[in-house]
Amino acid sequence: MEIITNISVGIVALLHIYFLYLEMFAWTTRAPKVFKGFSKDHFEKTKSMAANQGLYNGFLAAGLIWGFFIVDYPWKLYVWVFFLSCVLIAGIYGAYSVNKRIFYVQGIPALIALVLVHF
Repeated sequence: MEIITNISVGIVALLHIYFLYLEMFAWTTRAPKVFKGFSKDHFEKTKSMAANQGLYNGFLAAGLIWGFFIVDYPWKLYVWVFFLSCVLIAGIYGAYSVNKRIFYVQGIPALIALVLVHF
């Protein structure tokens, strides 16, 4: 079960590293292909805002990755629960305020990992 938990937390961390990359470094090149509902000029206008969001996603990924280096299991659990909860809340809020798809891409993986962390 520990391996499955580690894989699920790792997937959430990798997703957020991808979000960091997309929002900070590929907002005007790759992001228009991912977010097809926005006009092309939207991406240039929101480049600095997206980079800021990417930075926050990087912090979430860093927190989850940090958990892999913690030897004391209860402390690892607390760190993972905190960061996975942050990801889940961000996914819920994103689904409410922007697009329901955000919950499926961000919230569901965090929820699954959060449940697995407790087993």
